[in-house]
Amino acid sequence: MSPMQRLVVVLAALAASNWLACDAAAATLLVANKTDNTVDLIDTATGESTATLPTGEGPHEAAVSPDGRLAVISNYGRREKPGSSLTVLDLEERSVARRIDLGRHSRPHGLAWLDDKRLAVTAEGSQHLLVVEPQAGGLVGEIETGQEISHMVAVTPDGRRGFVANIGSGSVTVVDLVEMKKIRDVPTGEGAEGIAVTPDGAEVWVANRGADTLTILDAGSLEVRAELPCPGFPIRVGLTLDGKRVLVSCARTGEIALFDAAQRKELRRRKLDLSTVPDAVSRLFGDRFGESPVPVGLVVAPDGKRAWVAATQADVVVVFDPDTLTVLDLIRAGREPDGMALRP
Repeated sequence: MSPMQRLVVVLAALAASNWLACDAAAATLLVANKTDNTVDLIDTATGESTATLPTGEGPHEAAVSPDGRLAVISNYGRREKPGSSLTVLDLEERSVARRIDLGRHSRPHGLAWLDDKRLAVTAEGSQHLLVVEPQAGGLVGEIETGQEISHMVAVTPDGRRGFVANIGSGSVTVVDLVEMKKIRDVPTGEGAEGIAVTPDGAEVWVANRGADTLTILDAGSLEVRAELPCPGFPIRVGLTLDGKRVLVSCARTGEIALFDAAQRKELRRRKLDLSTVPDAVSRLFGDRFGESPVPVGLVVAPDGKRAWVAATQADVVVVFDPDTLTVLDLIRAGREPDGMALRP
């Protein structure tokens, strides 16, 4: 290796380490506020919103492009009025760039970027996984799941395979994103909703909210490697960048649970001591979980030092330590915060 090549390697390593070291402190957290029809851009260093941008009705999820230039919000709609659009944000300009009409594909929800140009989107209303190009503003692919309430999606790091969690069918639909076709459905458990692929692409963790379990799938063979108990209506799954720790938000009990990925066991859990807001009963979950603040949306910083969970019935985003689950701060969000994404 020449001296110049060694210099390039060293500089690249330094850049990566600096990014990991500062990303949690100097990042922007996007928070979709379902009742307000807005998204807040939160400065994670101060906990303050630097911009509040309009979305369509009922924004449920958010996803930031790998290059950090764009974000997409899924406009799910209301009970009586399904949505069928995406809002695209220009994060450099802190503005709404465009709206993408999905036509017959109603109730868009889960989002996962495949690369800098393409995004996978679940559409519950039409039982499809869609592929869109947010910059161009167009739909470029459709894959039918044939399952009930295709809600969340996760993809392998290479963007070649996708996994759709189907709440109503209690299953995961596996899709080939190169051939744009369905591979098969894998039963996991009642209310399969939260889903995440490990950073090495080897496993898929699925939160079965109705069964109070976590299912771990082999991402290649699609065999079930393990099933773990997780009481409390497990609804979202987040993994640290090293893949060693798994965080789960439990909506019914108002808790965050921490699992050791290798040992396949729960290490600890933390109950969120938060009060529900006065109009909580009028929201999506109503009074289904009593006084629980209903933590749902979950994001883990790449450096593994901080994580965020959205307490939808308390209008607060909780900042916590992913190792100890100690609460570090509270961020006042809009009404009914849920889907979140981090822009380092």
